[in-house]
Amino acid sequence: MSEQELGITESKEHNPGEWYAEVVQKAGLADYAPMGGFIITRPRGYALWERLQGYLDGWFKETGVQNSYFPMFIPESYLEREKDIVEGFDPEVAWVTHGGHDELEERLAVRPTSESIITPFIAQWVRSHRDLPMRLNQWCSVVRWEATETKPFFRTKEFLWQEGHTAHATHEDAWEEMMTRLHQYERLYEDVMAIPGMLGRKPEHDKFPGAHTTTTIEALMPDGKSVQAGTSHHLGTSFAEAFGIEYTDEDEIERTAHTTSWGLSWRALGALIMTHSDDQGLVIPPELAPTQVVVVPIWQADTEDAVKEYAADLAAELDGEFRVDYDDRDGRNPGFKFNEHELNGVPLRIEIGPHEVDDGEATLVHRPDGENEVVSREEIGDAVRDALDTVYAKLYAAAEENLEENVREAHGRGEILGTIGRYGGYVKTGWCGDEDCEAVIKDEIAAEIVMLPLDDEEPVHDTCGICDDGAEETAYFAKSY
Repeated sequence: MSEQELGITESKEHNPGEWYAEVVQKAGLADYAPMGGFIITRPRGYALWERLQGYLDGWFKETGVQNSYFPMFIPESYLEREKDIVEGFDPEVAWVTHGGHDELEERLAVRPTSESIITPFIAQWVRSHRDLPMRLNQWCSVVRWEATETKPFFRTKEFLWQEGHTAHATHEDAWEEMMTRLHQYERLYEDVMAIPGMLGRKPEHDKFPGAHTTTTIEALMPDGKSVQAGTSHHLGTSFAEAFGIEYTDEDEIERTAHTTSWGLSWRALGALIMTHSDDQGLVIPPELAPTQVVVVPIWQADTEDAVKEYAADLAAELDGEFRVDYDDRDGRNPGFKFNEHELNGVPLRIEIGPHEVDDGEATLVHRPDGENEVVSREEIGDAVRDALDTVYAKLYAAAEENLEENVREAHGRGEILGTIGRYGGYVKTGWCGDEDCEAVIKDEIAAEIVMLPLDDEEPVHDTCGICDDGAEETAYFAKSY
């Protein structure tokens, strides 16, 4: 690839859609598949998913979750046992009707989600209160045949995710489970991805089909749109009743279990790319970066041996603690290497030239803003650790500022529409609870209620911002991915 081909030609500020697609492809994260709506995840993109997966998987296991795997095909009769699932997902279900040349006796759904295949087996495995709680998770792909334009990681017909499914003795235990997972998603976004999240719940008409409560973490993108970054559902007893999850309690009385489900998809990668990256390419927080540090020796003919030896020793020392790449390629000049590593999102670059060798130093360059600092060779480990912490802090601060500046109050149809149209972001207003009031805004400007506050706090206005009836709660409107 030439230096010209490395460059990002689109502008994040003026053309975010085309810019995003260019970053995804030029940074080697994904390509478009020959079938519309699907993508091919390249090694660098999959490495990001693996690192994200590693954090969540570890936290899940620390809190009693066990991994499992269920078939990707779900018999139609299983799907139909929970009517809300059928109604909620029917337009998006892909069906298998033939096996080889033979027509199947029963259609098989390619899983849009797995409640209807996992819950019946939980029902078989749970007999007593001693079997509870049961916590299962699977890492897999699902298919939802949406007729929308492909946006890698944000919107594809097939996507990777994890889906957790649990059964509990009481409503309160299931509620605690739902909130535990929501806070783990928040931890992932804030501590690992450097993206502040807003926690809330979905309105009744936008809950997971059949759920008692759907909670969400929302993340605001720089283009003013919200991303549903992860969801956690309290399913009440609806699924347990449909699939027969019964247990005997301590008094030998038969009870119905309470279930939850919760999931986070590779949409998180889309949020990561969109939030931090810039017109030079990909930007990745240090915790997720496949390569955290790249060491680039810069030499002339008479200094080559000394510079390379010094730089190689430094890279080897750091490699035990950090994920390090030592780039001593002969066929590329330093400028090309700098641009390539910036495009690929390496958080920290260490430049070693003759002056660094003579002075026993190293020059550290931060990816987000090009800030550089000269540190002594003896303190390189601590200096790199501090620099990576600083890179994370810069990324989080920029995302936090974007969020804080883009939550606005509005009241009245015209003011709500005007505020969203001009600024994007979140607009909070009083809401009467009627879906028709959301539709007024949604039809006009494609913004919807993305969340309601988790707690029963007083509405921000006494009356509904659309119809002027009494407000029951605060609604956050936004355009979303």
